Amino acid sequence: MSPPKSTAPTSGTPYGTLPSASPMPQRKPVSLPRLQEMRERGEKITMLTAYDATFAAVADAAGVECILVGDSLGMVCQGLSSTTGVTLDTMRYHTESVVRGLQRVQATAWVIGDLPFGSYHESKEQALRSAAVLMHAGAHMVKLEGGGWTAETVRFLVERGIPVCAHLGLTPQTVHALGGYRVQGRGDAAALQLRRHAIDLQDAGATMLVLEMVPAALSTEITTELKTCHTIGIGAGKGTAGQVLVMHDMLGINLGKNPKFVRNFMEGASSVRDAMAAYVAAVKDGSFPDDSLHAW
Repeated sequence: MSPPKSTAPTSGTPYGTLPSASPMPQRKPVSLPRLQEMRERGEKITMLTAYDATFAAVADAAGVECILVGDSLGMVCQGLSSTTGVTLDTMRYHTESVVRGLQRVQATAWVIGDLPFGSYHESKEQALRSAAVLMHAGAHMVKLEGGGWTAETVRFLVERGIPVCAHLGLTPQTVHALGGYRVQGRGDAAALQLRRHAIDLQDAGATMLVLEMVPAALSTEITTELKTCHTIGIGAGKGTAGQVLVMHDMLGINLGKNPKFVRNFMEGASSVRDAMAAYVAAVKDGSFPDDSLHAW
């Protein structure tokens, strides 16, 4: 008697499929040396947030080099009023989800996991334990916010083989201390402090630096000064080495009003992938951001 025929689907899954990767010979895995090469030849680095397997795979297929599993998920996924309520276990879960999606399509994006509020503030050793959780989940790099005291923590992590992305300007985890979602680095004293913190973070070993809601002229100056730490702007003008947006914002599906620095790339796009590809193209050709519209 012949064995019964399998009823399993021959392709896809019962609940949809992830997008196909581009042909492997055309894809180079994103790495720290590749990011440095992009910087040296003047090619803008593109970054988007993603919090699950499918959207991460779509972003990679659209050509996004860096996927940030941001603690912004607290606001766009969990409905929190700020990022401070996000836990390390939640970040681990979403990082694992993103990495699984990328692995399924043989993707090449660089994955950055946010260290949430309270997971690195106590000590360098606490930061190492928290970073290890996200690295075990599949992240290639961890991100932490703030300057000054964080430089020592960055050095401690980098010396132990953990790549670090820093974050200056508007730092959402400390938004209450900053007095709200306000532009940072205005005025000579504030600008000087921000520049010093950026240099200290580079010297400590940070290889990426998110600049959020920082005046465009100051962001350009910092970018020029930093040779081995690549600035990624969000509301910081076009003079940075790359750009990042929260995925929900750039797709026009957030729960509130889009910030000044956001462009809705779903307008005129036929799909989410097309919208993400349009974002990548606009960052690469310099048409986004437009400093007259999206910066200070």
